[in-house]
Amino acid sequence: MEELNVYDNVLALIGNTPMIKLNKITSNFNGSFFAKFEGFNPGHSSKDRIALYIIEEAERKGILKPGDTIVETTSGNTGFSLAMVSIIKGYKCILAVSSKSSADKIDMLKTMGATVYVCPAHVPADDHRSYYEVAKRLHQETEGSIYINQYFNELNIEAHYRSTGPEIWKQTQGKITHLVACSGTGGTISGIARFLKEQNKDVKIVGIDAYGSVLKKYHETREFDENEIYPYRIEGLGKNLIPTATDFDYIDKFVKVTDEGSAHTARELATTEGLFAGYTSGAAVEGLKQLAEDGEFSEDSVVVVVFPDHGSRYMSKIYNDEWMKQQGFMDAVQAESIPVSYI
Repeated sequence: MEELNVYDNVLALIGNTPMIKLNKITSNFNGSFFAKFEGFNPGHSSKDRIALYIIEEAERKGILKPGDTIVETTSGNTGFSLAMVSIIKGYKCILAVSSKSSADKIDMLKTMGATVYVCPAHVPADDHRSYYEVAKRLHQETEGSIYINQYFNELNIEAHYRSTGPEIWKQTQGKITHLVACSGTGGTISGIARFLKEQNKDVKIVGIDAYGSVLKKYHETREFDENEIYPYRIEGLGKNLIPTATDFDYIDKFVKVTDEGSAHTARELATTEGLFAGYTSGAAVEGLKQLAEDGEFSEDSVVVVVFPDHGSRYMSKIYNDEWMKQQGFMDAVQAESIPVSYI
């Protein structure tokens, strides 16, 4: 019988995400701009890559055995990816989640069979209630568990060094001049940057950070400044600690973006490019706008922007007019600008 053109399971779909040209939203910029859209992974985010890679490395080393439990700290996407991989491979999954995560993300985690602990977002990283400390405690209390610890796991970088970086290099035929990527744990930007810099040391790497996060100042001064920390709304971007999964030496500069600007830019992506992308994708393009205004790009620039996840994760947030109004990001007139008619 002729071999069927099928996949063994959903994990075989991870990686090889498309590169999509940005046209209208970048029409006034010098250069060519492309989105590496990680929302095309089966778990709808770039975190599928690290979840599969870290778990398979643990299996290879004999750290993970059938029936064991995977424990992790997550703002939602890594947790979903870990839960998905756990289902296929037969592991239990326990997740400590930030309360800043959208209700959509938390519901998705429960749907995927994970045990979820929601922890307060705006507490210090070393507070016993923080999702970092709760995950550590759950790992200690759970026999036969491993703690993924994505913020301090070198494999987070390695996963992207071995997959996302080579894909971008191949898709641009080595012509990439700039990479623009959000920095949270830092694994995505660091892994891609490490690979690209090995191919061409002149590729410029720009990290996107949030106001309220310590990453930009730490990159510039190598000092951790607690005064930089205050609450912000973007999920999966910026940090109130310094992750060792961020290799600052490979990042040329950071730019900071606002909650409001990033939310509106995500919505703009949908209405101009037809790309339904997540909050951090909006943040990345918001940073791209700043760079273009500052004259960062020339006509010869080939710029790749990483879109970390899909817009479906944010239906109760940036794509919800009521939430936008509650945050002061939108007034009633703006909310009614695209009316819905009920017959």
